[in-house]
Amino acid sequence: MITSSEAQDRCAQIIDLAIQAGADAADAVASASSSENVSVRLGKLEEVERSEGEEIGLRLFVGQRSASVSTSDFSKASLQEMAERAIAMARLAPEDEYSGLAPQDRLLTGAAPDLDLSDASEPTPSQLKDLALETEDAGRAVGGVTNSGGGSASFGRSVVALATSHGFSGGYEATHSSLSASLIAGEGETMQRDYDFRTARHAADLPQADTVGQTAGERAVARLNPAGLPSGTMPVVFDPRVGGSLIGHLLGAISGAAVARKSSFMIGRLEDAIFGENIRICDEPHRQRGLRSKPFDAEGLPTSARDIVAVGRVTGWLLNSASARQLGLAPTGHAARSGSGSPGISASNVHMCAGTCSRDDLIGDIQDGVLVTELIGQGVNGITGDYSRGASGFRISGGKLAEPVSEFTIAGNLIDMFAALIPADDLEMYRAINVPTLRVDGMTIAGE
Repeated sequence: MITSSEAQDRCAQIIDLAIQAGADAADAVASASSSENVSVRLGKLEEVERSEGEEIGLRLFVGQRSASVSTSDFSKASLQEMAERAIAMARLAPEDEYSGLAPQDRLLTGAAPDLDLSDASEPTPSQLKDLALETEDAGRAVGGVTNSGGGSASFGRSVVALATSHGFSGGYEATHSSLSASLIAGEGETMQRDYDFRTARHAADLPQADTVGQTAGERAVARLNPAGLPSGTMPVVFDPRVGGSLIGHLLGAISGAAVARKSSFMIGRLEDAIFGENIRICDEPHRQRGLRSKPFDAEGLPTSARDIVAVGRVTGWLLNSASARQLGLAPTGHAARSGSGSPGISASNVHMCAGTCSRDDLIGDIQDGVLVTELIGQGVNGITGDYSRGASGFRISGGKLAEPVSEFTIAGNLIDMFAALIPADDLEMYRAINVPTLRVDGMTIAGE
């Protein structure tokens, strides 16, 4: 696989060709990746997959018109043809007054921070197989587990590079290691399935394989014999593995693209106290070994930590250069892209700071409520904030977790939900979006 410096050289080459072909400005993104995944089921090897790929994407501008193309053929003749084709496409495109490269005076200068994203060691296929078997075996050993959806272990390595015609060039390498297991409990129509999945930049940061498998098995068994849930209004507690989705809806609503299109429920609310005063949500692109850590954004701007929410208030929009121009603001270093095409917008490693009460105390005064461990469907309106999703989990009765429940819907409005949200103190930092257990009172349940 190519190195980061080689990927930057490719970007510089295609940009030079684009300028020679008549582009006024251009940027290029080169990427390369390799991954290996080993899957087992019922103690036997099921599949070994290896994939490798390299790509370069070019975006160029002719005045206020732009076009994007990509290729996996890196010969000079192919790159020359690609640049000429992009020029022809751009000349036919409509003008966009907001298009263009990032402001030159805001580009990252100097050395990019080292975020320790690449693991020097690489497991062999045999080692991945052993890890997958250990993961599944631990799950199958849990009492009540009757079948398996399989276990897997994987490792991947990637390179990303970006260059622009107005002075930026940078790149970095990253790895990921993953373990997963899916287990089945019960028989026939009573069967229940659950899983556990962990991924990290460095294999040393993963939990033990048997821990992942055991967790998956215990989760499957705990779901056996679910009851229904009566309709009504009650407190809903979100387990951390689903609670991060609430923050994901917020991130979508404060994306500059959504705001510029006037398709966000957050428009007109920047001055409002959306959450309680104790709520703080942070974006940390420079977290060492973070799953979404990056030294610069997809336009060459430096990334930096910021509070997305402080003292209960959203601190501002997440902006790439195009949305910043539309809104008359400065870009915030949140441009994101893969391959060809214009940059989108994305946060990096996000977490909600922990609260002050334990998970048990958070649940302890709920006489009748529900802990949600799985969400189903996409019933969220980004314009109004209306929220309605299928769910399953465990009933809360008398301040304690009770029987599993399934086939019910939770509904509300995200603005009301954010205002009512209470975090526990059990924050763990291993996902892309990390939250503690979250409680939201007054949600509507549609059940039996």
